[in-house]
Amino acid sequence: MSQQIFDAQSLLQWYDYSQRILPWRAKNDEKPNPYHVLLSEIMLQQTQVATVIPYFYRFIEHFPTFNILAKAELDSVMSLWTGLGYYRRAQNLHQCAREVINYGGGLPQTVEALKKLSGIGNYTAAAVAAIAFNVPVVPIDGNVERLTARIFAIEKKLPKAKKYLDERASKLNHHPLAQKRAGDFAQALFDVGATICKPKNPNCLICPLSSQCLGFQKCIAETLPRKIEKTEKPIRYGIALFIQDRENKILFRKRPMKGLLAGTLELPSTSWELIPVSFDLAKKEIAYQGNFVKKGTITHIFTHFILHIDLYNMQEKLELSFQSRDELWYSFEELTFYPFSSLMKKLVQLALN
Repeated sequence: MSQQIFDAQSLLQWYDYSQRILPWRAKNDEKPNPYHVLLSEIMLQQTQVATVIPYFYRFIEHFPTFNILAKAELDSVMSLWTGLGYYRRAQNLHQCAREVINYGGGLPQTVEALKKLSGIGNYTAAAVAAIAFNVPVVPIDGNVERLTARIFAIEKKLPKAKKYLDERASKLNHHPLAQKRAGDFAQALFDVGATICKPKNPNCLICPLSSQCLGFQKCIAETLPRKIEKTEKPIRYGIALFIQDRENKILFRKRPMKGLLAGTLELPSTSWELIPVSFDLAKKEIAYQGNFVKKGTITHIFTHFILHIDLYNMQEKLELSFQSRDELWYSFEELTFYPFSSLMKKLVQLALN
């Protein structure tokens, strides 16, 4: 099979009857909405479909077009992103919308032109080109890599095998039907990977690709793709301070616009170190003096490390006159309107408990 053209017909027949119903997909004979396609692809980066759906609905309710998104304040965009994580995506999306307006109001339709927009890499450019504009290209995500490894029984281990897997995956669409229905073909690959050819317990007996899947025929599909064992995530430590004024407003500051949790609000905190931080050093680093009592510890798992952060509550409430103009003071209820990470939400809830 490895020397033959991948048969797209059985996959597309399956897709016509079994495709997932998703809010950003075109229905029946409708043309895809390029804005919806791009928004969904950016939201789906590192995030599951079930998590994205309510965020997608809420986002397009507030920002239904590129033009409206481009004119919005970044804080408004970031606040609607709160809880999705990877906040740099929201910043890039906002900048991308402005670039699209400068481009003429519509998304460019080629992979290379799309890649010039902020926040759009190889995969997203290919996905948008294929789904929104029917460009015959294969968007290669984790689902497609897994399908490719199983279809061709590729036993080389990731991540070293990634380049080879991607080369094979890029040729899956050589069948005339895959070329003609590029968007459907790409989404069919995604759907099979998400619903049938899953990482664990793939349902090979009902898979439309089983007849041409060497991994299934060799009874090794579930073991593919092979991966080099990951090392344990490092642990980092930090301290956060919870400070209120007499109106019960909470002291925040804004994180840098680049890096982890970029541009979101945070409680005054230390940097996150590989060794535990002493409270005395923390007060000096954060530059807030007062009587504090330890409230507890929050553990938060990031992609590349685990964070243990101790929370200390200030026992007295500050007078308003002590506030600096550079400080940010918000009530808990006001946080809905500002970019606020799930980590900080956990800390504030612990403090107020």
